[in-house]
Amino acid sequence: MLFSGCTLMGAQTQYQVQPDSLPQQGVPHGEMFSFEITGKTYYPGAVGTVWVYIPAEYTPDKPACLCFGLDGPGNNINNVLDNLIYKKQVPVTIGVFLSQGQIVDTPSKTPLRFDRCYEWDSTNDNLDHFIYEEVLPAVKQHKATDCREINISMDPNDHMIYGGSSGGVGSFTAAWQHPDYFRRVFTAIGTYVGMRGADMYPTLIRKTEPKPIRLFLQDGALDTWNPLFDNWYTQNRSMEESLSFAGYDVNHSWGLLGHEGSHANSIFPDAMRWLWRDYPKPIESGTPANSMFKSVLAKGETWNQAGGLASAGALAAAPNGDVYVANKATGDIYKLSDSGAPTIFVHTNGPVAAQAFGKDGTLYVSQPTVGKILSVSPTGTVATIATGVHIAGLYASSDGAIYASEPGAHDDDPSKIWSITAAGAKTLLDSGVIHSTGLLLTPDHHLLFVAEGHTHWIYSYVLAADGTLQDKQRFYWLHVAESASDAGDWADSTDLAEDTNGDLYVATRMGVQICDRNGRVEGIMTLPDGTVSSLCFGGAKFDTLYIVCADKIYKRKLQIPGVPGFADPIKLPGFGAG
Repeated sequence: MLFSGCTLMGAQTQYQVQPDSLPQQGVPHGEMFSFEITGKTYYPGAVGTVWVYIPAEYTPDKPACLCFGLDGPGNNINNVLDNLIYKKQVPVTIGVFLSQGQIVDTPSKTPLRFDRCYEWDSTNDNLDHFIYEEVLPAVKQHKATDCREINISMDPNDHMIYGGSSGGVGSFTAAWQHPDYFRRVFTAIGTYVGMRGADMYPTLIRKTEPKPIRLFLQDGALDTWNPLFDNWYTQNRSMEESLSFAGYDVNHSWGLLGHEGSHANSIFPDAMRWLWRDYPKPIESGTPANSMFKSVLAKGETWNQAGGLASAGALAAAPNGDVYVANKATGDIYKLSDSGAPTIFVHTNGPVAAQAFGKDGTLYVSQPTVGKILSVSPTGTVATIATGVHIAGLYASSDGAIYASEPGAHDDDPSKIWSITAAGAKTLLDSGVIHSTGLLLTPDHHLLFVAEGHTHWIYSYVLAADGTLQDKQRFYWLHVAESASDAGDWADSTDLAEDTNGDLYVATRMGVQICDRNGRVEGIMTLPDGTVSSLCFGGAKFDTLYIVCADKIYKRKLQIPGVPGFADPIKLPGFGAG
């Protein structure tokens, strides 16, 4: 823990800034300039100010590190960078500092809308895209007064972001959403409260696979800026506890005051030194205390890309463990290879939404745009087995039954759950789920799960001996990611898989959410682009999880194998009510 000097004055505490926050004799001073920026794609029409600090030691032949600040150049940042760069306690770093945007009435210059809360407190990745696609390109159009061009490293290990209050949570969100952009974070009096969803961060941090981020948090014991939204100090403490639990390299300084800046100013040079210590050693992900990850994740195993394929879509594993992927646009289905590009298996002449292998090696394929379900023999012979159904999810059971979900044209059009034989006979099992997508039987074949794609629910049904569905419940509750594209307040669950423990794996916009048998999310596996659209277990032992993320295919070996649909029923371990 870092401690800063303070003087007690009755009921008050006065925090003093360090010498490193003040101009020092003999230390060369960098230069600062500013310009206005108007948002285009992400904050259209919002006008803000960008400040740029260029250190005296900077030369354009070597890309500089980046210190990005929200709410402008606070914390005496120009002096701090001058002094710490001179002492070689931080690398040569260019500072870029951003004000919040605002919409201004053109004739009168009167603010019509302040965007600070919207820009900083939202939990989507709009801010990341704005910084990387609009702010930094604008910065690089400028030069120092001596005509030095601005050359900023694009290595995320070289990037720090910081801010206070809403700027603090905005800084955390930027790194949380894109650790491939920012990996060093300082947050002062962070607004991790119920404004725009940041109050969920302590829970999500505990459940989410740790990311390569180093963090320093500051707050004061009297920080209850607006009790309507929660207690700032309590939430900051909860953030630190969750980050420690999840295995992050995290430090903090808890003070005695409220929602103010003197404490953060006093410790800022120490926080900078701590965040940049051992540079350029890369910041790596830590080891979580999460029990689900301890049982599921294999030590040393990470995501690896599994062959390149444009527009990758639905995945399915064959009885021998080979994994097949559909090009969602063309209908071409490819067999994945461990040693090169995927090879074509069959062309189905139309977009493919889902696929599933039967026990005999027959591949079943849905083409919802034309209302067909196809069968493909192991030798590639294609036949139509059902028409008039627009299927989003397929599951082929070991007893020969094919289960299929039909979302409906829109949310007012009830979904349908079908049982279909290999000969094409259809039986309606249920209707009314909102936009049904993925579905599967539990490994013991006692329950059927159906994902409700336009909510955060997964339904559980009891599969009766006569094949009917009973005891319908909205049972599994998923976490919902705020989408920068405003895709809706839902998890967007698409595909389901289960392992031999009966844990459920769900492809969602937030990543792969792993649920226990009582319907609770216990782990979230993510990639830099967290949106997962399809998944399946494959490999010779079915212990490798394959996913499609941002149209790319990744795989990861796990400690525990999955159970494909065509497998014979198995007995699951006993479990409690939890």
